[in-house]
Amino acid sequence: MLLSVRNLTVKYGSFIAVNSLSFSINSEVYCLLGPNGAGKSSTLKAIMDMVPFVGGIEILGISNKDKIVKNYVGYVPEQPALYEYMTPAEIISFVSSLRGIKDVNRINALIRAFSLEMFMNTPIASLSIGNKQKVSILLSLIHEPKLLILDEPFNALDVLSVRVLKELIQNHVKNGGGVLFSTHIMEVAEKICNRIGIMNRGIMVMEASSDNIREAGRSLEDVFLSVTGLDEEIKDILKGLE
Repeated sequence: MLLSVRNLTVKYGSFIAVNSLSFSINSEVYCLLGPNGAGKSSTLKAIMDMVPFVGGIEILGISNKDKIVKNYVGYVPEQPALYEYMTPAEIISFVSSLRGIKDVNRINALIRAFSLEMFMNTPIASLSIGNKQKVSILLSLIHEPKLLILDEPFNALDVLSVRVLKELIQNHVKNGGGVLFSTHIMEVAEKICNRIGIMNRGIMVMEASSDNIREAGRSLEDVFLSVTGLDEEIKDILKGLE
C-alpha cells in the first residue's frame, strides 16, 4: 500500500474542512474531484502534514509524521511555493544538494521536457505563473519519489506541458509508483485516472474506477454534477436566466 488515509478530519476553528475521510492508493492514478471548498487541498495538505488533523495517514506503511516519508513523496501545492529571489537553476541546485541528487542527466531531461532552458537564469519572481508551475513540478520529480501528490497540477500549463505531465504521470505508475492529484478538469481525470474519488463538503460522496463509470454509459461530468447536487443548482440558475 503506497498511501492509506483513515478517518481523516481537518478543522479550521469550528469549520470542518474534511470529515472522517478514508481511502487508499496502490500503484495507480487516483484523482480527487470536488467543487471549490470540498476539502481536496486540505486533504492533500494533511497527507503532507502541513495542517493539523485527526486520523491515520501512512505512506509505504510509515506514519506521515515521520520525516523519512518526505524522501518517498513528491508534492506540488496548488500555488507554487518557491523562493522568488532565486532562479530556477539556483533552486534546482539547492534542492538537489539537499536531497543528495547527483544525476544531472535526469534533471536536464526534465528541464528540456518542460521547455525551461531559456528561463533557468531568470529570477522566479519574474516568471509567468505557468513557468513557476513547471519549476514546482520539476522539483517534485527530481528525487524519483514513489508517491506523487499533486494539487491542481495542470493549472496554467501550456498545451505541450499538459501533455508532458500526463505522460510522466502514466509512466510513473507503469514503473510502480502512485499518483494522487486533484483537478477540476474532467477530461484529464477521465483520460488518465484509474480511480476517482468525488468529495463534497468534506465528505467522500463517491468512489469508483474510471472503467466502471465508462461501463455505466455516463460521462464523468454528469456523474460529478449528480452526486454533488450541482445539477439541480445549474437547473435553478438556468431557470432564473429564462
